[in-house]
Amino acid sequence: MARRVRLPALAGLLLSSLAAGGATAAEPVPEIRRAVATPQTAGAVHTLRTIPEACARLQGRFTGDPAAPYRFEAVRTSERCQPRAKLLDAAKARPDAAQGWILNDLIRVPSADCPGRQAVLRIWRHPAEAAPPELDAQGRARIYLEQSLQQAQAGKLPPVPLYAAALTVEGAACR
Repeated sequence: MARRVRLPALAGLLLSSLAAGGATAAEPVPEIRRAVATPQTAGAVHTLRTIPEACARLQGRFTGDPAAPYRFEAVRTSERCQPRAKLLDAAKARPDAAQGWILNDLIRVPSADCPGRQAVLRIWRHPAEAAPPELDAQGRARIYLEQSLQQAQAGKLPPVPLYAAALTVEGAACR
């Protein structure tokens, strides 16, 4: 008799866990897992993430403006930095897992002035398959400037990794 009581309870537990798993399956798991950031006050500029490959730092701030409560921008990290990847606007790139995009990072920044409101930045990555240069007669991989310029003019450059950042603000507005 004790088994009859436990089996329905176990079945209910399994069904609820399957339903919960299906609900979270819509949002892919990011490659980088991080805790919720420190709450930020309105007007305080803070760094969200640095993408060294794109020579970019993403920074944001809560504005206090109900129409646009949070703003973020990409800032170049250094004038001398040579980007090996491109950072795109997510609205134009429209990252999608079906097209090879991978959810790279999920950053949540709560508002210190408005508990329950947070900025959520999703960073997507599209990897590029880059092959090493062919070996020359001496067994060395060399890149020659003139050949690279000819490839660039012909539009035959190898693909570079892409990043796209999309911002949403979640939670109710404070009064």
